[in-house]
Amino acid sequence: MTDTFPYLPLGALAPEQDGKRRFRLWAPLPKKIELVLFRDGQPTLFPMQPETNGYLISDAVEAPAGTAYGFYHNGKRDKLYPDPASRYQPDGVHGKSEVVDLPPVEPGNWRGRPLSEAVIYELHIGTFTEEGTFAAATERLDYVRDLGVTMLEIMPLNQTSGERNWGYDGVLPFALFQAYGRPEDFRRFVDAAHERGIAVLVDVIYNHLGPEGNYLPAFFPIFTEKHHTPWGAAINFDDAHADGVRNYWLQNVRLWLEAYGADGLRIDAVHAIKDYSAKHFLEEVSELADRIGKEQDRTLVTIAECDLNAPRYLQSRKRGGYGMSGQWVDEFHHAIHGLLTGEARGYYEDFGHVEQLAKALKDGYVYTGQYSPHRKRNFGRRPANDIRPAQMVVFLQNHDQVGNRMEGDRLISTIGPDKYLLGAATYLLSPFTPLIFMGEEYGEERPFPYFVHHGDPELIQAVRKGRAAEFAAFQTEGHHVPDPQATETFASAKLSWQPDERIASFYREALQLRSAGGGDHSFADISVDRAGNLITWNIRGGAFTACGNYGDEPLSIEVDSTELLLASNGATLENNHLELPAWGFAAIA
Repeated sequence: MTDTFPYLPLGALAPEQDGKRRFRLWAPLPKKIELVLFRDGQPTLFPMQPETNGYLISDAVEAPAGTAYGFYHNGKRDKLYPDPASRYQPDGVHGKSEVVDLPPVEPGNWRGRPLSEAVIYELHIGTFTEEGTFAAATERLDYVRDLGVTMLEIMPLNQTSGERNWGYDGVLPFALFQAYGRPEDFRRFVDAAHERGIAVLVDVIYNHLGPEGNYLPAFFPIFTEKHHTPWGAAINFDDAHADGVRNYWLQNVRLWLEAYGADGLRIDAVHAIKDYSAKHFLEEVSELADRIGKEQDRTLVTIAECDLNAPRYLQSRKRGGYGMSGQWVDEFHHAIHGLLTGEARGYYEDFGHVEQLAKALKDGYVYTGQYSPHRKRNFGRRPANDIRPAQMVVFLQNHDQVGNRMEGDRLISTIGPDKYLLGAATYLLSPFTPLIFMGEEYGEERPFPYFVHHGDPELIQAVRKGRAAEFAAFQTEGHHVPDPQATETFASAKLSWQPDERIASFYREALQLRSAGGGDHSFADISVDRAGNLITWNIRGGAFTACGNYGDEPLSIEVDSTELLLASNGATLENNHLELPAWGFAAIA
């Protein structure tokens, strides 16, 4: 019987005892590869030697941290390729790679955080501060902690083309985006977050690669025509040579969790990871994360972005699932958004009814097998018995739900503060794990439009045309698609840090109330009742009952409670009599 394919570290390996190091590639496609080290600007060439199963390795060479390097293919010296596992590209995707050494992570007393303790805050490094750097973001960590956040979810940090990008056009997944700072800066950011009791998740993309600067196909068959995704040919997880591709991404998991000390991953659009292997790639990811967590005695988290309402992503591996820690639940957002805005285009045609929000508060999902008019088929499945509510990550806004609108307009600009606070209370005090999108906690009105910085003129024009065509039906006088390539579009997305104190104080109070109710619970512990436009919910043993009026008429309700813990829009409680104005909220005890 043949041995299994070996999963080996890649890139510039750790220095050996004599200070020298080796470089390893997985590159079954080129016939010959040479390592090129730049010393005092001059190239020195070293042959890469066959190792096993398509791996190539160099002799041990002098290459201290900071050394620039790359690879020549097939004896041709006119094109220098970056390392597919490069840690840093100081001159961008088309430039030389740089050797990076980071000291071992020392968790100390830090043990991470489970999702049952999480209040997640999603941020984009480039627009979170005016400077748009790791160093500047580090200066804002006290603010995040004081808000009540316990977990950060950082939008993708991988190397894309140009100086500005959402991060989902990455082509060198191991390299930190050079516009944000150096690898050492990100390590300091993670360490500083841990000192404040905040876990750090990194958003990673394992379902596609960006359209510019992708040199990986020159080394190995990263794509397969066996499957297709919205971005074209799928990442090769189950075709010929898939083991090497899988190892490539699993080494990327190790990078974030081991080299940078991150506390987990948010994995983009897992429904676009096409894998019919006996063991799904996501199962390997969760298995690896659990193993690293056990070795380091800390909790590591894997959150899947998935729109399938399929419990298998969250079910334990023992029960045949993929073992993800959590899932972004778009339907919870759609249920709130449809009610608050009245929007009914696209997937919102499936939502907009109070009873759907009540179901989302009970099950997380809205569609659990019933017919979806938008999809024109039955859709979804009820959460399995071994899934916990904390595994459901819910939100009022996120980068997708804001940025994929034509102008990237934020919800506060659409519905005003009264409905906004009701929506905020609904998800912040839901039985699930809340995710705040940067700035929403104080009513940020600046947009978060889609922005890129490509170098290929044809690609730039194609992106512009694509965005214009996507929103052709929505463009009216005074409303247009911002130019994704324009510097002004990127600048418009930077947070103003000018808070609406009414909104900011409400978020702080809601999160304080949530933390007081704390603790893990099961779906069986959730109680949800609906009467017309009134929804009430609580958790067995919890500290409050939440009451929301999702209609235009005020409601007057007799209750057993005597204490008003949190209120919006002038809700009052006197003599067991709760007055809920239109679109009002109250938490009572």
